[in-house]
Amino acid sequence: MQIQHHKLTDAPFKESPNQGGPITVDTIIIHYTGGASAESSIETLTNSEAKVSAHVMVSAEGDITQMVPFNAKAWHAGKSHYGDRTGMNQYSIGIELDNPGVLKKSGQNYVSWFGRKYPEEEVIEAVHRNEDFTRFWHIFPEEQINAAYSLCELLIKNYDIKYLLGHEEVSPGRKTDPGPAFPLDKFRDKLLLEDRSSDEPDTLPGEAEVAVPRLNFRNAPGTHGQKITQPLKKGTLLKIIRKEGDWYQVEAPVKGWVMSKYVKTDDS
Repeated sequence: MQIQHHKLTDAPFKESPNQGGPITVDTIIIHYTGGASAESSIETLTNSEAKVSAHVMVSAEGDITQMVPFNAKAWHAGKSHYGDRTGMNQYSIGIELDNPGVLKKSGQNYVSWFGRKYPEEEVIEAVHRNEDFTRFWHIFPEEQINAAYSLCELLIKNYDIKYLLGHEEVSPGRKTDPGPAFPLDKFRDKLLLEDRSSDEPDTLPGEAEVAVPRLNFRNAPGTHGQKITQPLKKGTLLKIIRKEGDWYQVEAPVKGWVMSKYVKTDDS
């Protein structure tokens, strides 16, 4: 698969009328549809009355359909911000993943908002990065995850992508997609951060704990990074993964970034 004239060469293109002018692309935003099927979601995203769109749809089977050229604005992020920027549609490529999202348990089954039942083996119970309680989420099939990864890899090769974010990170409190069933942190680490490993010190303190009453927990190193949970409390245990400048990437239990001077390690 290649990109020519801002369109995928080996994927169907069903153009959405819901698009704007040219954009300055440096971000990929991952969504789930919260719908019943890829086909029904594509119908919505290409309906002029719906006033929503995305650049690409990835079905549960891993099939890709493009709806908006990658250099044009799609209407996927809505009211959004990241760092000091607002209106993330102007900077981002939106990828929709066919997935029903949050489910409710009913007997031995799990039910979507549109009434479809799913078996237990298709569901995980997990805490969303912006919440502090568990809910049930439909898994993303391996074929879908692999297709999304390959697509992101291709976009990164063709555009100056600096950020790979979830809708939940640019519209926290308003949106929950793609949610904890999607390996967003692993995507980000492998696609954008893997080449930084040579800058890491040979050894890092393996564990630490928060040394201040409240410590901001961000999705990227630097104060521009979006806060992804409530501030961490003093004494919270952290597993240190990497160091970039004055910042540690840690697990607590989800991955995020904290300022190193505000945590206590065995060496400090």
